[in-house]
Amino acid sequence: MELPNTLATEMSAQPDAAVRVMIVEDDPGMLERFAAALVRDPRTKVVEKVRTGKDAFARLLLVTPDVLLVDLGLPDIHGTEVIRFAARTLPECDIMVVTVFGDERNVIASIEAGATGYVLKDCSDSDLIARVLELRAGGSPMSPGIARIVLNQMRAGTGAGAAPKRRGGGDNAGTALTARETDVLRLLSRGYTYSEVGDRLGISVHTVTSHIKNSYRKLAVRTGTAAVTRAAELGLLHQAGDKGSAG
Repeated sequence: MELPNTLATEMSAQPDAAVRVMIVEDDPGMLERFAAALVRDPRTKVVEKVRTGKDAFARLLLVTPDVLLVDLGLPDIHGTEVIRFAARTLPECDIMVVTVFGDERNVIASIEAGATGYVLKDCSDSDLIARVLELRAGGSPMSPGIARIVLNQMRAGTGAGAAPKRRGGGDNAGTALTARETDVLRLLSRGYTYSEVGDRLGISVHTVTSHIKNSYRKLAVRTGTAAVTRAAELGLLHQAGDKGSAG
């Protein structure tokens, strides 16, 4: 997609270590607003921006973003189709919905499709950037009203926040966790930060985050807290000693 010369120049000047973001948004004004905000911050870098689901499918695997921002009301398909495609083909990509739709049906459908963040378009530019960085750090940023919907679903034991039974696997499904993924969750359950977990296991914070995200998929949850809770329910956090305790 063509970018204004000034925006394109700023994008090319951003550091390689910045979080690489792709935006899928059909409103041109909103698309430019999001892109400009992300370009201005040296911690984020816009690698692609498209206005349709078709273009998202065509470009996603070519630019391989770290974070995908998706609107739901696209002109050709529903945004959840883009989310589902991205979650299936780019498992390391973090997906966040940015939309005007704050109803329960869209929230749950988006999270079940693979989104781990959901914010409304009335957020400020600085808040958008903060949410993108939080998402990439392993969090699940959500607007307050959206978080309430997910919490209600968790309390009801259904929907995106819950840990549904896995087909054919029963409660033994969590044994698919690797030893290192289990170590990470065990240390998190003891109150260690991501950085402290990395220090104790001799791995980077980025690797810690990757292990946590892998656990999300295997345990059928959407947050770090839910992953620890689910692993504890399955008895996985007490099956071995703390392999990282020696440093």
